[in-house]
Amino acid sequence: MTCQPTDTPPADSFDIDALRARYRLERDKRVNRATTDQYVRATGDFEEIYEADPHSPVVARLPIEEDLDVAILGGGWTGVLAAYHLGQRGVSTFRVIDHAGGFGGVWYWNRYPGLSCDNDAYCYLPLLEETGFMPSKKFADGYEIRAYMNTIADRFGLGENALFHTRVTGLRWDDAIQRWHVTTDRGDDIRARFVIMANGLLNIPKLPGVPGIADFKGKIFHTGRWDYDYTGGTPEDPALEKLADKRVAIIGTGATAVQAVPFLGRHAAQLYVIQRTPSTVDKRVNPPTDPEWVKTLEPGWQKARQENFHRAAMERFRPGEPDLICDIWTEISRNMSAELAAEGWPDIAIGDYYARREVVDYRVMERLRARVDELVDDPATAESLKPWYRFLCKRPASNDAFYPTFNRPNVTLIDVAATRGVERLTEQGFVANGTEYPIDCLIFASGFEASSSLDRRWGIAEIVGRDGVSLYDHWRDGFTSLHGMMTRGFPNMFFTGYVQSALNSSTTEQMSRHDYHIAYIIRQAMERGAVAVEPSADEESAWVAHIRETAVDASQFLSECTPSYFNGENSEKPKSYAGEPYGPGWHAFEALLQAWRDAGDLRGLELTPPARGDA
Repeated sequence: MTCQPTDTPPADSFDIDALRARYRLERDKRVNRATTDQYVRATGDFEEIYEADPHSPVVARLPIEEDLDVAILGGGWTGVLAAYHLGQRGVSTFRVIDHAGGFGGVWYWNRYPGLSCDNDAYCYLPLLEETGFMPSKKFADGYEIRAYMNTIADRFGLGENALFHTRVTGLRWDDAIQRWHVTTDRGDDIRARFVIMANGLLNIPKLPGVPGIADFKGKIFHTGRWDYDYTGGTPEDPALEKLADKRVAIIGTGATAVQAVPFLGRHAAQLYVIQRTPSTVDKRVNPPTDPEWVKTLEPGWQKARQENFHRAAMERFRPGEPDLICDIWTEISRNMSAELAAEGWPDIAIGDYYARREVVDYRVMERLRARVDELVDDPATAESLKPWYRFLCKRPASNDAFYPTFNRPNVTLIDVAATRGVERLTEQGFVANGTEYPIDCLIFASGFEASSSLDRRWGIAEIVGRDGVSLYDHWRDGFTSLHGMMTRGFPNMFFTGYVQSALNSSTTEQMSRHDYHIAYIIRQAMERGAVAVEPSADEESAWVAHIRETAVDASQFLSECTPSYFNGENSEKPKSYAGEPYGPGWHAFEALLQAWRDAGDLRGLELTPPARGDA
């Protein structure tokens, strides 16, 4: 079925200048100049709450002392795909190390009720053609994703040497042996030739620094450590029957809360939803996978679908290109394409294109605000739930049950925009807008350390390279790298994700391609007998200059957005959680790396041969 443009209000039905002013007003109401410091490190009792594993028991084991080719730090998708690509290159002596009790990463820790993929699973889940797996529906459930990841790990033997319930406490380069000492909270000393930092972006739960947080006598947990022993239910059957006599508050209305709130509202005696900034919440069309559609798929279908999604979400459709995804993520591009098609696909300058796209953005947001009025009975509550910002200022969501939940008599929205959050906690509950609300349970849907300092995001006490230099100090004034994956002074260490490389709309595809490139370098270094590899000073400087010369300046857009992890909580110099993205884009970056590999000379890397007598 052809995906049609959505029916949005025409641009002449509202005043864009007035909306811009309203957006700025709503932003300013919410900006907290403490920015990321409004969240604090979990220490004491909260460290136990945030770090304990509610899903599987920790099994005692003896410390490990060994030499290893590759240590992969992280057992989520990035770590699993790193292990997969190493295996494809014939590198088999590696360990996946993770503080979780199994594979999954964010999908291991997050098991809150309603958890599902919030974008197209046919794009998000990697290796579908390689494994023959097909998600059961467009937005796959969290437990299905976790099970699929374990299937991949089993199929390719990735778990045979994995170390779970093992937190890395330090990484220190040893010039004498040309290896990394990987130390852990289990007393291990692993001497790894190479280290891949696959520890992900959504790794460490954020703890709001609410005054009086230690005074509250009730139950507290984070959605990333959901306590089903307290609430009742399971991830597969989230019937939270133990909340039937409980007064519950949840802090946050981001992507997580949008999924969890309907279940809490259905089962709790009283639910308070505490909101600083509302999300955009569109309808969720989530049909089961059609087996007849699956039969029509030809080899290469997933790559083609990912490409289509990437163009829709981060670039633009080509003339005549259909929207294969057809959901909230692709709506603006789909509507833009319909307009251009009606005009015969005129050749318009890039600045004019984005000016027109901004108008479509306002029209889509008007549609989404109207949806709130259609579904929420109380006008005041509906008004508070309306999102007043540009579309990608906050992670978009889709859910059919979220807004109707506020029509339940036991559900109350507490808007704390005026005070920029909860005022304080007491022994019995929380205070918001001058009123104390007694509760039995407080749930933090406050997200993860996605935009705080690197040491807080990674949770590793020390990373020390050559000459005793800390990576945290090395990058304190900005990233330096070659292709965003290696940095001088830290030999044989590889980075994935958001440093100085290109972004893909499908996070798993982005990480997979990073892992593919890293596996190539590791294999080449091993075949050439090198004991260490790192960027040369000249090539690293050239890459940093290229990144900054070609950067797309998004500072104005970020500064006008409401605070979120997307813009570092709107600090005085707002910055993206995505590091320093490569301005020319994904396809240019992939072509650059392919040409680099095809040349075969590892340009820009310095290879250290073994010391005489060690070969």
